[in-house]
Amino acid sequence: MSVKRAGDGVATAVRLTGEVLESYEKLDVSKRQYLGYVLLPALGVFLASVVGLFLLPLPLAARVPVPMFGALALVAAVVYPKIYLSSQENHIDNQLHLVMTHMTVLSTTNIDRMEVFRTLAAEEEYGVAAEEIGRVVHLVDTWNQSLDEACRRRAKEVPSAAMGDFFDRLGYTLGAGQSLETFLFSEQDVMLTQYETLYESSLSNLEVMKDLYMSMILSVTFALVFAIVLPILTGNDPTATVAAVIVLFVFVQMGFYVAIRAMSPYDPIWYHPEERSPGDLKLWASLGVGGALTFGLIGVTAAGMFGYGPGLPGLLWFIDDVRLPLYLAVPITPMAITGVILRAEEEAITARDAEFPSFIRALGATESAKQSTTTDVLTTLRDKDFGALSPAIERLYRRLNMRISTEGAWRAFSRDTRSYLIQKFSEMYLVGRRMGGEPKQLGELVSRNMNAANQLREQRRQAAVTFVGLIYGITVAATFAFFIGLEIVSILADLSADFEMERMDIGQIIYAGAYDIPLIEYLLLTVVIFNAALSSQMIRTIDGGNPANGYIHFVLLTWLGALTAIATRTLVNALLTI
Repeated sequence: MSVKRAGDGVATAVRLTGEVLESYEKLDVSKRQYLGYVLLPALGVFLASVVGLFLLPLPLAARVPVPMFGALALVAAVVYPKIYLSSQENHIDNQLHLVMTHMTVLSTTNIDRMEVFRTLAAEEEYGVAAEEIGRVVHLVDTWNQSLDEACRRRAKEVPSAAMGDFFDRLGYTLGAGQSLETFLFSEQDVMLTQYETLYESSLSNLEVMKDLYMSMILSVTFALVFAIVLPILTGNDPTATVAAVIVLFVFVQMGFYVAIRAMSPYDPIWYHPEERSPGDLKLWASLGVGGALTFGLIGVTAAGMFGYGPGLPGLLWFIDDVRLPLYLAVPITPMAITGVILRAEEEAITARDAEFPSFIRALGATESAKQSTTTDVLTTLRDKDFGALSPAIERLYRRLNMRISTEGAWRAFSRDTRSYLIQKFSEMYLVGRRMGGEPKQLGELVSRNMNAANQLREQRRQAAVTFVGLIYGITVAATFAFFIGLEIVSILADLSADFEMERMDIGQIIYAGAYDIPLIEYLLLTVVIFNAALSSQMIRTIDGGNPANGYIHFVLLTWLGALTAIATRTLVNALLTI
């Protein structure tokens, strides 16, 4: 069995090494340039760090991590091409369903198939996917290759396996004489299945990450509790020990944040237009009010701590004893104003997304049946109840009825809805109609793809809800563990002072004098607020919402940690001093 495992390990190592070496061939720079500009400097940093291990005038414990950072820089430089290509692949896979839907819409119009590719290559929002399509266009326009030859050639070089397969099938199909429209409509099921599989796979990976996150955070929590309690028996400097474990705690959380950010599917909820819309005033006002009140409370609290003004005890006059954690939670509370406003707006966007497939399908079917313009169709269609989308539809009708340009009216419609998906799909429908596409066909195509995206988003929201529960539970458990250890040490320190243990020759057993309890409490509260800040952004990353919407979780998690700390110390003190 051990021989088999060793063989599997060697095979995996060989495979990974081959993938890394292969990735060097696909970089935009030559291998010689990458060696000179990246690998050799990284090797120099590693060698310098090894020399520093022996020559730096620091304690051994401080010198040991130096070559570790040098080795990390060297390993990062060696595997960066593989990481870079993987990120390129993720970017393409996340945008491929929109690219193929857009391409299908354009193929139903009266434009040439090369013009379809040129139009998509000019869409900067598609990022790497648009660049790959642009390379196909370059092969056709510059090197006079046929479109099917260019697609087959580029299929071997594209970083994404899904896009490579698509180019390969497209090339052979076009070479066989099939039309682009027929091929793309036949690919819709394949495309949606691939996108759903990719999306659900990302959500499954996030579920695994949540389990790992809980295990690692609880492990580091126990380590921090031991760092608080053990120095009372060993005589080590507890402040330095606690600070070292806190740094480890911070690195663990930052590592998981980066991993979760990399694994989460790219599916933004908000549309951020260049032009401002009337609704922006409310959002910016909430941000301004929340920020101003927060900075005002921070100023009042800080002034009171230095003896200027009433400070926090004056603001909380109804509380007899203002505990230290409240100095952390109270000043940031107004930030919840921004979070609540943005959360309400985000829920409205989600409601509009749910109604859009029905609207665009009805619009396309009615336009096709009546052979009429969008304005005439909306005259009757706007009376239908489309829920949260109805006000935006009414404004779209008024703009079109006032003879505002069709493109301008639809852009304003996208700004009103603030939805990323509505903006993309309504733009596709508009382009398809303007270029002569069949309305009913376009409406059904857009509606089908939008429904698939909404169903996947619902799964994502459910995953985010479970993660929110996990974060809040870990916050309570970790804070309780931190402060129960701190309070036990504080009580032992007070007892050692009361009974003058040094005279009883017990000073060699309990080293209570080494503790600076207020400083350690400050350090633990730093962990509480850092956990609240990073956890709130993890939640936003998983659900795809606006980062500012995380302010409400930041405030709630900070308050939860502060109240847990106060309750824990009060309860432990009451139980142990009876």
